[in-house]
Amino acid sequence: MTDPTSNPNAPQEAPVPAGSAGAAAASGASDEFELYDLRVEVVESGRPFVMHAKKGDWFEVIGGRVILPKDNPSFSLYGLLAVLPFIPAKQRPTHPNDWMTTDTLIASTDPACGVQFKITRLGRRTLRHGDFSVVPLDAGDNA
Repeated sequence: MTDPTSNPNAPQEAPVPAGSAGAAAASGASDEFELYDLRVEVVESGRPFVMHAKKGDWFEVIGGRVILPKDNPSFSLYGLLAVLPFIPAKQRPTHPNDWMTTDTLIASTDPACGVQFKITRLGRRTLRHGDFSVVPLDAGDNA
């Protein structure tokens, strides 16, 4: 996993308070799960850009937060809309043969725009269900 301190813009995960994991903590079952931290970066495709994006623009997704660099604290709205549907899937571990594992480039939604966005998995982060949901793990069939 990437050390969050290597990116001065990355938030530090707060320590997990005892008992915050709800029913899982009470039963002794783990409510931990893993997500990848991601970096989304604008890359060139050889075609003109027709949105407010430039090569090298980036943001990171750390846990459940979007982190923008301090020296460029904005990102194209249309670019964000193009990649947003892929973020939760890219955060989760996938099978090595799944296209979500192997494919890293996302095209602009505008067919006339040459912008591409590269989504890179930086490292895994362990999170806890009880920190993100009030629904207990044993609340029935969640499948």
